[in-house]
Amino acid sequence: MKQIQGTPYNIEDDVVGRISFGKRNIFGRSNDILVCKDADSSSFGYLATITETVAFKGKGKPYCIVEDIADFHEGDVVVINAKGEIIFVYEINSNHNALMATERCNHRCIMCPQPPVLQEKDKTPFNLRLISLFDKKTQEIGITGGEPTLIGDKLFTLVNHIKKELPKTAISILSNGVKFAEKEYAMKLAMCKHPDLQIDIPLFSDIAEEHNRIVGAKTFYKTVQGLYNLALFHQRIGLRVVIHRRTYKRLPQLADFIYHNFPFVAQVAFMQMETIGLAKENFDELWMDPYDYNIELREAVLLLADRGMKPYIYNAQLCVLPEDIRCYAQQSISDWKSIYISECDGCMLKGQCAGFFESNRQAHSSHIKKIEHISSDISC
Repeated sequence: MKQIQGTPYNIEDDVVGRISFGKRNIFGRSNDILVCKDADSSSFGYLATITETVAFKGKGKPYCIVEDIADFHEGDVVVINAKGEIIFVYEINSNHNALMATERCNHRCIMCPQPPVLQEKDKTPFNLRLISLFDKKTQEIGITGGEPTLIGDKLFTLVNHIKKELPKTAISILSNGVKFAEKEYAMKLAMCKHPDLQIDIPLFSDIAEEHNRIVGAKTFYKTVQGLYNLALFHQRIGLRVVIHRRTYKRLPQLADFIYHNFPFVAQVAFMQMETIGLAKENFDELWMDPYDYNIELREAVLLLADRGMKPYIYNAQLCVLPEDIRCYAQQSISDWKSIYISECDGCMLKGQCAGFFESNRQAHSSHIKKIEHISSDISC
């Protein structure tokens, strides 16, 4: 999540609130944090104040001084802690907002960007409060982890609360699918009757043993059963495949396996690896230049597309991809993680390209180059 360092005053406990530039009347400020440039703005009724001026006096109320308020937008939701860290938990101009249901996980994937924790405080009350602060026009909210199903039925509490507070907002749940092997649990999700919900589940190989080695647990067949149970209750499902040295060779076979066994899935996303967390620890074992798996990736993508399924390519750079599969690439990297490098300057496709994870600034393809001429339309 995006984070800004400030200097805190009168802040002992976390302050959670929605950013306001003073547009609300006095009766609508109780959940808001005022952002102002100067010391003259009235902070009456606000949870806290964020300002640039060192002359600001909070009169005993929480406030935080920052160098620049340009990164704040009306409707953002932030947490200010006692250290003066301002953490953006929701950005109104972003399409990649998500709730962290839990940091615990029952897998230990070798390329996981966020290694799991063993114990933590229940995040559900915090997440319910966040949902009530989100803009009503929010297009999509992700529920992620860790493994979200480890919070049990509280997952359905989150789904139902989003349905109530944000009735026009789509939900994407990122899960390993294991818990949905329990038919009753899959049924409970269906009983939420959310009109626009998708469960995205990773599948790394058509060979059970290899998938299990990658996720660090013997759960391949539970994941498969979870997929069938979700399909039984007419839930929309996406599959995700992270590509690295352990998965790239059998991408075509995996695509064929998906087509024959899971024709009901709404989409299949092939994803370039983010090199942080466990992926960084296992870098030498996993990393390969994305250009070097283009043959396998192209075959897998076209195999699914030619058979009427929806393949996508996430986190990839358009200049590295073969031209005939560029149209399947999505701008999938969260805004606060996404960068471009100097080789991208002047590229005609820069605005359509996912760019790079910040963590991949050094670990990227050696084939990055600006595209100066477009030989064909990149839409599918």
